[in-house]
This record gives sequence, structure tokens and C-alpha cells, in this order.
Amino acid sequence: MSRSPNKTVPTSQRTADFLAAVQPARKAEEAQVLDRLFRGVTGFAPVMWGASIIGYGRYHYRYETGREGDFLATGFSPRKSAHSIYIMPGYADFDVILARLGKHKLGKSCLYVNKLADIDLEVLAELVRAGLDDLAQKWPVEPT
Repeated sequence: MSRSPNKTVPTSQRTADFLAAVQPARKAEEAQVLDRLFRGVTGFAPVMWGASIIGYGRYHYRYETGREGDFLATGFSPRKSAHSIYIMPGYADFDVILARLGKHKLGKSCLYVNKLADIDLEVLAELVRAGLDDLAQKWPVEPT
């Protein structure tokens, strides 16, 4: 079975150090809020994945093609233009929740939020939980 390495992998960088370096100040404050939200919803300790993604939990996938690997179960990255929020494997079945979330944009497995004031954090917590539950039906989710 093929085990192609992912480009995004866990690192030894401390999440606290990463969060302390986020700029500008508003983005840093919001990143702290997101960290508390993800810790509370998942019950998992955060781990840095690559240089800028904070992940909570992990899963091992194996596709029919034989490709397999490990990836974060959920997480976020406080990027300059918007917070990128990762719900694996995607948002396909979450239209009802997303309709209540507030102002956002979608990618394949990524939700973009300019500022947290634009969204309902309780709905975001519900979405994170729904994403983890959906992922766990496909691949077991493990703590980080």
C-alpha cells in the first residue's frame, strides 16, 4: 500500500508561541478565542501542522487507490486576510448549520471568516462538532 507523505504534517512548534506571534492584534485575540473554542468542542490539545495550522485531533485515512496518511481532524489558521477553519472531510452535508453561521466563504474543506464578529460562535462550535462526528463515521479520530 502506498503511503505518500502529506506536505502538511505535525511539527514540534509550540502552539502558544505561534499564537503569541499572530499579527495584527485583533487577529491574535480572535485566534485565542478560536483556540479556546476548538479545545472546548474537541477536548483535544492543539498541535501545529505545518507552519501555520493549529490542529485538534488526527485521523489516519486509506483510500481505495492505496494512498494513505495522517491528517488533522479539525483546526484553524489565523491568516492575514481571513481565518481558515478546517472541517474534515468537508462541508457538503452542513448547509443547515452554515445557513445560521453568519458571513463566511467556503472552500472544499475550509471555511473562511474575515472576523469573528461576523459569525455566531455557538453555531461554529456546532459545526466543528458535526464535522468531527461526520469524520469519525469514515475514519477513527484520535486525540493529539
